[in-house]
Amino acid sequence: MTKLALKDHIVELLEFIADDLESPQSKNEQVRKSHGLGVEDGEFARSAAKIHASLRQSDGFSIDQMVSEYRALRASVVKLWAASSQVVSATDLEDMTRFNEAIDQAMTESVAEYTKMVNQSRDLFLGMLGHDLRNPIGAALMAARLIVKRGVADSKESRLSGQIALSMERAILILDDLLEVTRSAFGSELPLVRTPMKMGELGTQLVEEMRTLSGGKRIEIEIEGDTQGEWDRSKMGQVFSNLIGNALQYSPSDSAITVKINDQVDRVLISVHNEGDAIPLDKQKTIFESLTRGKDSGSEGAGSTHLGLGLFIAHKIVTAHGGKISVDSAQERGTTFSAVLPKRCADDSRLKSGSRENAAQHG
Repeated sequence: MTKLALKDHIVELLEFIADDLESPQSKNEQVRKSHGLGVEDGEFARSAAKIHASLRQSDGFSIDQMVSEYRALRASVVKLWAASSQVVSATDLEDMTRFNEAIDQAMTESVAEYTKMVNQSRDLFLGMLGHDLRNPIGAALMAARLIVKRGVADSKESRLSGQIALSMERAILILDDLLEVTRSAFGSELPLVRTPMKMGELGTQLVEEMRTLSGGKRIEIEIEGDTQGEWDRSKMGQVFSNLIGNALQYSPSDSAITVKINDQVDRVLISVHNEGDAIPLDKQKTIFESLTRGKDSGSEGAGSTHLGLGLFIAHKIVTAHGGKISVDSAQERGTTFSAVLPKRCADDSRLKSGSRENAAQHG
């Protein structure tokens, strides 16, 4: 862009700042500005700063480049003011403070608007990706399954059709991960639909499903106790799928993955163990963050196309249930991901406890 084009919003921004300097300001308004807020009734107004942010974002500016414009504007004004003033008065110091507050307010509004637009674009992209790709992938998956079921092809074509079906199933898993991240909005709690269920039965079902994607690797399951509780069945299925898929991805071809589900009175312990190279300690600290991946074992089994979202989503789901997930990894004992989940919602327990106390107090 030319220098003239880069200056296209300076007049509007300086008019906003000049108007602010000429307006009376209470202590409460000064505190609001320090919190990044505008006037009482104009916080969501379409200000020059917000317009500036939206146009800069659409022009391809990064947020750092946009902020640097405000730094340059501040430095230019201060330099001109210092050159024109011989004596600094108390009024000058107050004006300089007000000027910096106005610059900070405009910059805060621009950053907030820029961030909002980026988040909207991201969510729209992921939503369109999940929606628009699911139909053609689903159609290819159904066609491949139909070929295998009818047995109209020879053995080689049947194997290829089966491989296509497995690949489409992995693609759908990736889309599910992306959509789950979109719904969670990278920070907000996941909505849960709790129903009575046995965690052992769900684990057995998911192990059977994952065996079709295992590429011949063994998956063993051990269940101890009743494992009855109240969880979101669909989301806990994702936890099993992601943890087992991760184990398949990073375990040697001649080793076994072991899934254990243990009933522990008021909670259930789930663990998934695999052999293979240990996860470095520095990686273990960030293993549950989004887009974090380890080094593939070199196998072509399930999960090799994952984007690093599986463990992040598993962490989100377990945390939403009031549980905790952790990893233990060492070369001599392999890698184990463990999740501890209370059998019932903690809020429900407090509510029931409170109800019993109220009943006792009232006889």
